[in-house]
Amino acid sequence: MVKRTSFEGDSCPIARSLEALGDWWSLLIIREALFGVRRFGEFQSKLGMAKNILSTRLRSLVDHGILATAPASDGSAYQEYVLTPKGRGTFPILVALRQWSEAFDDHPEEIATILVDREKGRPVKKLEMRAEDGRLLSPADTTLKPRPAPRRRSA
Repeated sequence: MVKRTSFEGDSCPIARSLEALGDWWSLLIIREALFGVRRFGEFQSKLGMAKNILSTRLRSLVDHGILATAPASDGSAYQEYVLTPKGRGTFPILVALRQWSEAFDDHPEEIATILVDREKGRPVKKLEMRAEDGRLLSPADTTLKPRPAPRRRSA
């Protein structure tokens, strides 16, 4: 098997995030965890993954602080996988991927579900990128600039 490139120390935040999330199985595991799946067997049956691949991806998500292990909530000897705050922080990423697919998929009619507000039952609005003053931004309205150097403490 070919060893993949590590982006852990890359200066680009997108590359760095792909170090933890850049595998489709990992994103699908996180999706299921957001829907409340917690046990190895549930992930395996929902996703149809080989157990060895699932085990490797779960370990990586735990190592990256996206999932944590916890004793089973029913008191059994099993462990469960729970989203950490870092893991729950992936929610807008998955919503953005979903909305992108809904907009550009060749067969959107085959998408079986819509994302709705649980309280009102209405579809969730499309994510938007806005400036601090509320203006809607497009890619042409943004640029990258160097991050200010951290201030050194005086002795």
